[in-house]
Amino acid sequence: MPFLKTVSWTLFLTLVLSACASSLPHSKDQADLKPQQETERTLALLRQHVRYVFVLYQENRSFDSYFGTFPGADGLFSKPTQQTPGFRQTIINTDGSASTIEPFRIGPQEYASDTDDVDHSHALLAEKMDVQNGHAQMDRFALTEEKKYAHGRKPTLLAKQFGELTMAYVDGDTIPFLWYYAQRFVLFDHIFQTMVGPSTPGNLSIIAAQSGQTQAALHPDQAYKGNGGQGEPVVNDDDPFWGSPQDTSPSKMPVNPHDFPGYPVQLNQTYATLPLSFSGGQAQKITSLDQDPALDLSDVADDIAYLTQQHNSAVPWAWFEEGYDQEPTDAGTDPTDAAGLHASYITHHNGPQYFGYIANNPQLRAHLLGLDDFFKSVQNEALSPQGGVYYIKGGYRNIAGLKPADPDPAVQKNFLGDDDHPGYSDAQISEALVARAVNAIAHSPYWGQCAIIITWDDSEGDYDHVPPPVRSVGPDGAVLTDGPRVPLLLISPYARTQTVDHDSGDQGSVVQFVDTVFNLTPLAELPDEQKGRKLGKEEFHQADWGPDDALTPGVCDLVSAFDPDRLEGKLAPLAPSYAIIPENVVNVLPQVSGWGLKTLGIVPTDFGRKNPLPPDFNPRPKTDPSRS
Repeated sequence: MPFLKTVSWTLFLTLVLSACASSLPHSKDQADLKPQQETERTLALLRQHVRYVFVLYQENRSFDSYFGTFPGADGLFSKPTQQTPGFRQTIINTDGSASTIEPFRIGPQEYASDTDDVDHSHALLAEKMDVQNGHAQMDRFALTEEKKYAHGRKPTLLAKQFGELTMAYVDGDTIPFLWYYAQRFVLFDHIFQTMVGPSTPGNLSIIAAQSGQTQAALHPDQAYKGNGGQGEPVVNDDDPFWGSPQDTSPSKMPVNPHDFPGYPVQLNQTYATLPLSFSGGQAQKITSLDQDPALDLSDVADDIAYLTQQHNSAVPWAWFEEGYDQEPTDAGTDPTDAAGLHASYITHHNGPQYFGYIANNPQLRAHLLGLDDFFKSVQNEALSPQGGVYYIKGGYRNIAGLKPADPDPAVQKNFLGDDDHPGYSDAQISEALVARAVNAIAHSPYWGQCAIIITWDDSEGDYDHVPPPVRSVGPDGAVLTDGPRVPLLLISPYARTQTVDHDSGDQGSVVQFVDTVFNLTPLAELPDEQKGRKLGKEEFHQADWGPDDALTPGVCDLVSAFDPDRLEGKLAPLAPSYAIIPENVVNVLPQVSGWGLKTLGIVPTDFGRKNPLPPDFNPRPKTDPSRS
């Protein structure tokens, strides 16, 4: 055996065993199937246990501004300063000299719950991100904001204070309820806003995983002009066509009584959304009720045929938004329209209202409701027994009747909102709305079958240090997707506990999660959207032009937030009490209840660091210049 003379007996046995192993049942190819089989089992168990998805959709907060010092998160102090993009930024003093600014903490002493609104328009947000050679530097937040008010001259104190405001952050002393959920459940720290722009694109993306890229591809004449005017994809806050003075349909959608004259009007949106997919096998029947099919359905005709042919069950859904219909606050002194409605309604936050095939269809329009309707539906156990997807949004007022902690008259008058949008909402009143919603679900039979997602529509124009993936640019040549990070929390009796999840995604992740739970064909794979994606690649040379709930790399489905042992039954589901915040705490503000970091037992990552709070800082330079 000459072979044995040159090869050791041990090596010979190794070679023989290796050769035999290739023919055994657990071969490499079959071993590769094991993770896939485990994933499929996890998804099957997820669909078995989760039948209700609640999306508590707040407004305008960057991840670093809310959770930049949360332990374990990719935050402001996770890396050395020199390795943190944009940590030190240029700002101009009122005498014209240049200085630098870095992130600083504000809290109850500064009444950090009530801050003015900084610029988060498409053009200025792109400038703040400062994309160079396809990579966002994240280093021009303060200077860009300041320049807006300086008008090419030496900045006024107001201009400088607005620049400073972009670098401020809060912690669990200001928003203890949100930190409570982050501490107990799952906090995602790499979720980006899909579109670089303000609120409306985010409110479209949460149901469509885009804001009109495929519509622009199918109708190049509809592409927006300039740096974000009317047109596709939507990157501004123009009001929906439906309900506007231009809308002559017989049954008009509601609008806030102060929108017109004033607000520009957006085009009719005609691409696929989750509400269309939710129709399932009834898509043809339901869309046949559209009052203007030629206008509304031409861009989704193949999608409708496809959905109908799949014969899937319809998925119940609703969009609950404060002020859409009669609310408890409408009976008081708040300004209303002639019918006494809509004082707290923010028209451009209602994503479904932009789509003619929803607004012009009585059956689909019936899924749009007011905020109080959500609480009544949960309390009365009136949600569909089949499960479903339910979006919850606040508005200009709050139906709980809460008042800001700051006794300043300007604050008491102007910061009564509860959707978390700076400029009119109080952060603590807003997190109280979230807590009231979570408590309502936890006290209901829906808790044992639910997933609750808390997230935000855009980053407000406040500093965040993590560069987003630059996936596409718009007709103006500026970055279009993605924008800066927003927080995302996931609560469920089947969730992991005390977890910071680093998976990357954006608002398309929420759509993808819904696709996954209800076993829907992703919007990106519907025939009309595939056509739009293909045209986008050919016309605009954009590889990821369209819905990013599939096909776009780097957009997670949020499933990693679930504990396989809880889904398997090896661990008991989390009890409702694990999520509930006592009502006597929720119904007062933290300054009264004493809730904060000490209550939570959380030590933020800036503990012991010097806080570089600017001596001339004002949380409300425009609303309350007397604080200067």
